[in-house]
Amino acid sequence: MKGLFQALRQCMLDGDNTVLVTVIASSGSTPRGAGARMLVSKNGRLYGTIGGGIIEYKAGQLAEEILKDKRSYTKGYKLAPKQVEDLGMICGGDVVVYYQFVSAGEQSFLSLVERILTLLDNDEDSWIITDITDETAWSMGVYSKTTGMAGLELSENELEPLLKGRSLQINAGGKKYYTEPLVRAGKVVIFGGGHIAQELVPVIAHIGFRCTVMDDRKEFANSKLFPMADDVIVGNFEKIHESVVVTENDYVVIATRGHNYDLIVQEQALRTPACYIGVIGSRQKIAKTNARLLEAGIPKEALERVYTPIGVSIKAETPAEIAISIAGELIMVRAWRTEQRAATV
Repeated sequence: MKGLFQALRQCMLDGDNTVLVTVIASSGSTPRGAGARMLVSKNGRLYGTIGGGIIEYKAGQLAEEILKDKRSYTKGYKLAPKQVEDLGMICGGDVVVYYQFVSAGEQSFLSLVERILTLLDNDEDSWIITDITDETAWSMGVYSKTTGMAGLELSENELEPLLKGRSLQINAGGKKYYTEPLVRAGKVVIFGGGHIAQELVPVIAHIGFRCTVMDDRKEFANSKLFPMADDVIVGNFEKIHESVVVTENDYVVIATRGHNYDLIVQEQALRTPACYIGVIGSRQKIAKTNARLLEAGIPKEALERVYTPIGVSIKAETPAEIAISIAGELIMVRAWRTEQRAATV
């Protein structure tokens, strides 16, 4: 998302008109769901994807026409099973795409893009909200609790139902909106820079999680191993507070090189307000670990916070498979928390 809006800003600064292509609804087995975006300039697709295949190809062609016509509108694509062979796709379904013409000289929109880029660097829940009541004249806005609403005028009652944990269309206050999360607060702190962490970071960074990796070995706390991590730290597992601050919005993944270090980190993690604590291990290891934690003074109810064995149950065995299972669990917890926090706005 950040790269797309950086590219959009640069195009506007360079004086180049663009088309922002967004999937706003999908059903069935479409290649990408709502929220997929790509940016098209006079030189063709510049950044992002809406899933490839025939839809992306046709979307690129239409975007080139829009650059000439300088107008915005929506278009639906139906991919019925009987049409699959002709369309060159392997699945059916319907998808609705919004084509937003962006004039390089539209200063108010450039200011909105700057606001979006700023929010993308902030550790705070935020949303992009688009008024799609008029299919030819949409207005985009962005919201966070501390910065408020920009680009649209919405009352608190109108805003409340729009702050969801996923992309969707919704009717509110007599208008129709498309809303999607821009940033979900919190980072994932991974203790242990081994094979699981090396597989996990690229997966979860790709789906919007900020990652911090900590290990006590320099060769594993190495930014070359984790180019997609926001921070890589060499630290002492026995004093994790000296290296990283864990807040109530943060997720902790414990996957050190041994059970003893897992236990040491877990005991400290349980004394933080982390919203998620996941620990690698078998059920036999869990029972032994819990007994030792109880002896160390950790309350039994605190142990119930721990997700262990970590990850959703998909019979994962390899580090790559375990990374996918952990990512699935993180997605689930994040979506639930986003909706819970949105309900309190």
